[in-house]
Amino acid sequence: MADNPVLDAIRERRSIRRYTGEPLTRDEVIAILDAGRWAPSGLNNQPWRFLVIGPDDKRKTGLAECTKYAHIVRECDTLVLVFLKRDKMYHQMKDHQGVGACLQNMLLAAHSLGLGGVWLGEIINQEAQVLDVLGLSGEEYELQVALAFGRHDQRGASSRLELKDILIEDY
Repeated sequence: MADNPVLDAIRERRSIRRYTGEPLTRDEVIAILDAGRWAPSGLNNQPWRFLVIGPDDKRKTGLAECTKYAHIVRECDTLVLVFLKRDKMYHQMKDHQGVGACLQNMLLAAHSLGLGGVWLGEIINQEAQVLDVLGLSGEEYELQVALAFGRHDQRGASSRLELKDILIEDY
């Protein structure tokens, strides 16, 4: 389908890991968060919760120590940590799937604004350390991901398998 801005954005979005250092505006960050807010969720329970870590937030240093991608955490302008609020969950798999949709919405929103972003999933391996740095309770929140955003200082590159190679049956 030609000239479809949504399909174009899906095909053009790339993971961006290097940033210029030029700050994001509050409106840009709010637009990204708002896109995440509009993701679908089972029973419309919206169990995700966002924590925004800006460039001057002292917790950023501690968070960098929680991942092998510390350089991205240090260099991005804004880090958005996404959690599931445990008492808002109703079905573990559906809630995790909803968070995936939420993340994709935020990454597509950043792309549509001319910004770069990347999904840092590895940080969940250090969930207890992250929660400690942030002063949050693991009984209340389940860490899902950190999203790094900034003004891109690189062009992303990626490839995908052909559709025929991922179809279980020919369509």
